[in-house]
Amino acid sequence: MDAQELIQLLYDGRLTVVPLFIASVITLAILFERMWRYKGLENQTREVTRETIESLVRRDVEGARALCEQSKTPVAKIFLEAMRWRDIAIEDLDRVLSTARQEAASDLKRGLWVIGTIGSLAPYVGLFGTVIGIIRAFRSMAVEGVGGFEVVASGISEALIATAAGLFVAIVALTFFNYLQTRASSLSTTYARSCERFLQALIFVETAESGGSNRAEVQGGEFVPA
Repeated sequence: MDAQELIQLLYDGRLTVVPLFIASVITLAILFERMWRYKGLENQTREVTRETIESLVRRDVEGARALCEQSKTPVAKIFLEAMRWRDIAIEDLDRVLSTARQEAASDLKRGLWVIGTIGSLAPYVGLFGTVIGIIRAFRSMAVEGVGGFEVVASGISEALIATAAGLFVAIVALTFFNYLQTRASSLSTTYARSCERFLQALIFVETAESGGSNRAEVQGGEFVPA
């Protein structure tokens, strides 16, 4: 099959090939956007967590706040949110961190449902094109009044190209979907560990300075142990 024949087959199956092509473009656009979003994020998260904890252990709260304000990582925003609360128990602060972390994790998966939907629907779009192609093949037989391969070849070709296109788009979309889901889950786990270490650092500082009190507060816009 030469290029001209392939182009003709794609044109014959345009009823399904065009929507599948658009779906492929959307899938690639989301893939590249998410890849750019995830690039280096795990290492950046670990780095800002390490620096923030070191500042807290030195009781340099202003330095910790400055580090988080300068960083563009989601975990830095989570830490800042935690340091804004006043007169709050450690248990409640843990819930604040959990809520902020869940919001950041949800943002990591933004747009992935679109890829998953395309991967799920693409085979059915291809099947629809297959049915249309077979209908046209039988219609050609009815119009011509005779059978034979020459009469139904065009319709069968359209049916096969639609099936192939639908399966191809589905395989690619689902592969990308699973990959991005795995990356997002890995980053969510990193966020969770960072928040745990951040809270442990606060407990360490609070215990060392207040002799075991389980409360902490923010005064003047800064987190300080009670």
